[in-house]
Amino acid sequence: MNSLTDPERLQQYPYTSRRIVAAASNGMVATSQHLAAQAGLDMLKKGGSAADAAVAAAAVLTVVEPTANGIGSDCFAIISHDGKITGLNSSGPAPRGISTDELKRHGIQQMPKYGWLPVTVPGTPAGWEAISQQYGRLPFSDLMEPACSYAEEGFPVSPVTAAYWALAANNYNKVNQNGIFDEWFRVFTHGGTAPQAGELWRLPDHAQTLAAIGREGSRTFYEGDIARKITAEAALAGGYLQLSDLETYTPDWVEPVSINYHGYTIWELPPNVQGVISLMALGILDTFDLSTTSPEKALHYQIEALKAAFVDGLTYITDRHYMKMPLDYLLSPDYFARRRTLIGQEAALPEPVTLPGGGTVYLAAADSSGMMVSFIQSNYMGFGSGVVIPGTGIALQNRGCSFSLDPGHSNYLEPGKKTYHTIMPGFITHKGQAVGPFGVMGGYMQPQGHLQVVLNMVDGSMNPQAALDAPRWQWTQGKNLLIEDEYPSALRNSLADAGHILSIQPKGSLFGRGQVILKDHQGTLFGGTDPRADGAVCSW
Repeated sequence: MNSLTDPERLQQYPYTSRRIVAAASNGMVATSQHLAAQAGLDMLKKGGSAADAAVAAAAVLTVVEPTANGIGSDCFAIISHDGKITGLNSSGPAPRGISTDELKRHGIQQMPKYGWLPVTVPGTPAGWEAISQQYGRLPFSDLMEPACSYAEEGFPVSPVTAAYWALAANNYNKVNQNGIFDEWFRVFTHGGTAPQAGELWRLPDHAQTLAAIGREGSRTFYEGDIARKITAEAALAGGYLQLSDLETYTPDWVEPVSINYHGYTIWELPPNVQGVISLMALGILDTFDLSTTSPEKALHYQIEALKAAFVDGLTYITDRHYMKMPLDYLLSPDYFARRRTLIGQEAALPEPVTLPGGGTVYLAAADSSGMMVSFIQSNYMGFGSGVVIPGTGIALQNRGCSFSLDPGHSNYLEPGKKTYHTIMPGFITHKGQAVGPFGVMGGYMQPQGHLQVVLNMVDGSMNPQAALDAPRWQWTQGKNLLIEDEYPSALRNSLADAGHILSIQPKGSLFGRGQVILKDHQGTLFGGTDPRADGAVCSW
């Protein structure tokens, strides 16, 4: 039996929660937004697969949670079906017309966050259709219908989404130079003011675009009318994205990578995704028995392992075709042993790194046939670049801001290269059998969230909901830690005594927003959704 779903563990509940762990047998969808989860469940009830549910929920999320993703996003997935684990990398490369030399000729010394320069080829529409074609049972157009309906008829803005919407409006008001965000303000605000929680909001341009994608397939986004609108706008605004960049884009089916940790196999996607950082940290920790170590020391070891893995990940992870360090080494026993010997009783000072925030949605889906999907998509930094294509509702991502203009950096900008990517779906298996999908969204918090949720379940004997409810920490740089105020004061004092510099924060989405679905030996599904989001587990 898989011990993560042992009856005793499922009944344990060490943290106060607004929910108990969900259980069902026919299907389950867990997302950060109720309407999206319900849309996915509706696909299951219509006879669709977990893949259909995931795509439908993902499309709805571009409408009801535009603060974290959009039609112009990238997406990734790990899918378990018929005993096989498969990965999808649907992230896009830099335009072929852009280069460091080209930017420096225009006086640009660092990749900007906003505008057309950080825009890379969006991968999400192609990713949706690829998943649908490979694993779906329903017509692709059916999967777009719930999103089209909410966009056309309106949806009530949920509380966490409303808060992030207001932050984005405030930020864009400060940086709206030369009117580059004018279309964003037209589509997403009342004359510069974001909608409030509970307000009914309509996105008719989104409805038309999603309907076209459903009716004509994703190629209309890359070769048809939508593609021409995107590239025409780029040409007018001095962007580098051209029609040929879109026409030649296809998502990649990839082999996920994994390590064994305390009897379980933890799966992530390979670079350009940062998921291997969580695997590196788990590998460093594998010989520690955290279940019998004092809470203070266990937390210190987790933080130090994560810091070591992150420093190396930020140094070497990039487009897999440009990796200077073999991935096999970063996931090798020799690497784990070398890093492990550097962990002492005091907080270490790694190479200084400043980690920016992010904006992402994650969802998990499972059906009665045994198919399970771990899916994630994101514009990055909230709404992304701030560029919205007029008349389409398409908010373009700003993934290119992660590129470096330093030739010695692994993530050096080159034409057609994919950037270091923060978003990462996770999956767990046990003795070759699928246990389930998990994920924690939130920029550079994601490997940290994955690490902590896995440790909570494997070493902490927590059920999925308890593992998500538990307080979290986030390493930012140097010895600096953000830590949720639910941690006991004695534990916080112990970390401070070990040299960690703490900033106590209230529980919230600063520490990521996750979803988990686990399956037991009978096929029963158990799900959890993060209290830091507006999420739900919908099941039947």
